[in-house]
Amino acid sequence: MDSGPTPHLEGKRGDYAPITLVPGDPKRARFIAENYLQEVRQVNRVRGADGFTGVFNGIPISVQAVGMGVPSAAIYYTELIRFYGVQTLIRVGSCGGLSESVELGDIICATGAGTDSAAIQTLNNGLTLPAVPSWDLLSSAMSIAEEKGIVVMAGPVFTSDLFYGPSTKIFEELGSRGILGVEMEVAGLFTIAALEGVKALALLTVSDDIVRNKVMSSSDRENTFDEMVTVALGVASNQAG
Repeated sequence: MDSGPTPHLEGKRGDYAPITLVPGDPKRARFIAENYLQEVRQVNRVRGADGFTGVFNGIPISVQAVGMGVPSAAIYYTELIRFYGVQTLIRVGSCGGLSESVELGDIICATGAGTDSAAIQTLNNGLTLPAVPSWDLLSSAMSIAEEKGIVVMAGPVFTSDLFYGPSTKIFEELGSRGILGVEMEVAGLFTIAALEGVKALALLTVSDDIVRNKVMSSSDRENTFDEMVTVALGVASNQAG
C-alpha cells in the first residue's frame, strides 16, 4: 500500500499530481476536471469519491472529492500525501457566512480555522494548536485575486463536527469573535498538512448567509464557483512554476 492502491483510492503512485484540489462533492470534482483541465483521466471511483488528473496551462493538476466532515476528509488528505506523494492540497469548498462583512457569493481565503472537532484534538494529542494555511499559498491567492479583479476576503473560519448542532447560538458567538464563516473540513486539512509536512490552502464560497438568513441561488453558485476555482488554479500555477 506504500504506493497505492489504498482502501479508499484505487490508483497507484504517480496517478495524482503533486498539486491536488480537494472539494468535498464528487460532482464538483468532476465539474472542475471537465471544465478547467485538459487531458483528463479518472483516477478514482471508489465509494463514489471521484478523482481526476489532468493538465492546466501545461501543469499536472489533480482534483479529488473528499466528502463532508473532518473524519471523512482526513482519510483522503492522509492517503493522498502518504501514498501518492501529493505536496500541495487546495480546498475549494463552501461555507456559511457568520459576519456582517461577508455576503452570499463572497470568497473567503481562510487564514486559520478554529474547531470543536474531537478528531483534530486526537491528532494534536490533546493540545490546542493553531490550524493555519501555508503562508506562500495564502499570499499567492490574495495577489492573484487582486490581479484578476476578484474580491477575496482573508480571515478565520470555524470547522464544526456537526452540521445540525444542538444550538444556533454558537453562530452569534463565533461572528462576534471575528470568525467569517463556518464549515466542516478546513481545520482538518491544515492540521494534517502540518503533521505531514506539506502545504495547504482553503478557498470557500459563502453559499449560505447565516446572519441574514439567505441562501445562494443555483446560478449565483455557478458564477462564484468559477471565480474561486480561477484563484485556486492560479495558485497552483504559481506553485508549480
